[in-house]
Amino acid sequence: MLVLSRKKGESVILQDNIEITILEVTADTVKIGINAPKDIEILRKEIYTMVKETNRESAASITGLEQLQNQFKQIKKNSDEL
Repeated sequence: MLVLSRKKGESVILQDNIEITILEVTADTVKIGINAPKDIEILRKEIYTMVKETNRESAASITGLEQLQNQFKQIKKNSDEL
């Protein structure tokens, strides 16, 4: 991890088109401003983690759905054989 010290009003530039500016510093909070192209997705880490977890749970439920469909097909096949 790169660690930088910045003061209020100072900025960091990422890849020529993203600027992160320190707007305000209080006891335990830093307020930042981000200028970036609209196609760059910017999320708070806690939101990013929640979205990632939700996507993983959704993928798991799809697998569960596929298993359920396979079980249904097997039950139907068994009942047709009777």
